[in-house]
Amino acid sequence: MTAWLVLASVGILLAVLIHGRVPAAIAFTVLAGIYLLAGLIQASAYLASFSNSALATLVVLLLVSIALERSPILGQLSRLLIRPGSATRAVFRLSGASVLASAFVNNTAVVGAFLGMVTHQRRIAPSKLLIPLSYASILGGICTLVGTSTNLVVNSFAVNAGLPALAMFQFTWVGVPVALVCLVVLALSARLLPVRETDSKRDAHAYFVEALIAADSPMAGKTIEANGLRNLDGLFLVEILRGGRLISPVGPETVLEPEDQLLFTGEVQKLQTMRQFKGLHVFGAPASSLLASNLVEVVISNESELAGRTLREVDFRTMFDAGVVAIRRGERRLTGQLGRIPLRVGDSLLLATGPDFRQHRNLDRNFHILNGDGLRPHLGRWQNRLVTGGFALVIALSALNWLPLLQGMMVLLALLLASGVLSLSEIRRRFPFELVLIIGSALAMATVLETSGAAALIAGGIRYVFQDYGVMGAFVGVYLMTLALTELVTNNAAAALAFPIALSTARAFGVDPTAFVMVVAYGASAGFLMPFGYQTHLMVYSAGHYRMGDFVRVGLPVSIAYSVCVLLLVPLVFPF
Repeated sequence: MTAWLVLASVGILLAVLIHGRVPAAIAFTVLAGIYLLAGLIQASAYLASFSNSALATLVVLLLVSIALERSPILGQLSRLLIRPGSATRAVFRLSGASVLASAFVNNTAVVGAFLGMVTHQRRIAPSKLLIPLSYASILGGICTLVGTSTNLVVNSFAVNAGLPALAMFQFTWVGVPVALVCLVVLALSARLLPVRETDSKRDAHAYFVEALIAADSPMAGKTIEANGLRNLDGLFLVEILRGGRLISPVGPETVLEPEDQLLFTGEVQKLQTMRQFKGLHVFGAPASSLLASNLVEVVISNESELAGRTLREVDFRTMFDAGVVAIRRGERRLTGQLGRIPLRVGDSLLLATGPDFRQHRNLDRNFHILNGDGLRPHLGRWQNRLVTGGFALVIALSALNWLPLLQGMMVLLALLLASGVLSLSEIRRRFPFELVLIIGSALAMATVLETSGAAALIAGGIRYVFQDYGVMGAFVGVYLMTLALTELVTNNAAAALAFPIALSTARAFGVDPTAFVMVVAYGASAGFLMPFGYQTHLMVYSAGHYRMGDFVRVGLPVSIAYSVCVLLLVPLVFPF
């Protein structure tokens, strides 16, 4: 009975994660807490889940990566990759560099380093390059233990289950061939991506701007045509919200009233046109003053505290010394009150910045900048040598089994703090609390799944379904289950849910569990079809003006090639 109740609770968790309204950290923590209160796991085992050595390694590695993000190497490399020529060659060069960098550096840092340069160069349409950039960062991540947090998450589950820790280059034997095959497929399938940069209709409908007719505005009482709003160059009045009623389409004879909320769409370069209208406020500030400021285009990062909140809920100007001018979300048409729309990771914001904007310490946590200089200064020459050289040395010593990765990263982190490259306040701001809650809670849940017999029930079901196909059939089944999970929820959550099932399935067949462990890691990184399940996809979604179909069109061939290679190579490299 207990096993069935645990399975039901996991099913509810999965439904909550797919729904997306409740953050994964809260969902996992609450369920693990319920198991603790119900006596399904002892307090000592629960606390041990959060002190897992592999989880500690992941946390320290992410903190060291904060310094790696500031290295000028990626920025310098990005300027060399896009040269005049065919888009296919540019995709291959950029993707190859992203694979190499992502094998050792956090993939969000890699994509973030290339994002601004790719978006604002005019040699090749950014829409041809950004999805391949995101996919390549995934392919690089599967090549080493430190390439992606998902590999380290799986390693933490393996250690917690009493299995040997995964080695630094244990992923390489499968990861590199898979990455090479998928790079070729990606370069070919990228031809299917649209060239939206030269689409004038798209340019004219890039950002959405919410404006308010002030009570004393001279625009009130006049028609749209009389106010000169009908034929604005590069701007289009989409709709009017009046007292909770939506007026759309807007006719030239529509008379404006005080407190009317106008929704415009238009190009960044044309937004200055709105300064000429007296009594028109943009996101709570007069358009004449707001649009006189410097305009900075940013993308909301996966670590941002803005995600899931509306602009009405946050004191944006106090937080960042900037006002929001406009919002863009891919190619999706936004409607209604923009200030009440919950922001998402990957949304593009156009900000009118004040003089202290770049001095605010919370910028690097919340945004990826798309124009102008970076939000933070690059490392100096000696700092860059310390960070990159120290990181390479720790990786090498770990690969040679001369120094455990955790100890090496701890020493490097201490050096970065002592030298001033990192500060304690920076670490406090960027500490991955949510990831610790998710993984620690998931480790506790995995223990409950094992001890309650719930994992054995699922493994028995898999064995029953695939009994005619043997262990290979079950192996494929576990991979497909993990693949489906990672498209529906985040990659780390998918690994957390799939691992105990994969381990129990291997034990049910009486085989070495290594292949099943590895296929969970590879399967949890196979998020190529849905833009909302992987953080780097969200980063490029709005910047590339993509639609959902663009990811499916390019991602499906890559996903098929990836899956075939993984399912063929893993049993060869890690026999059952």
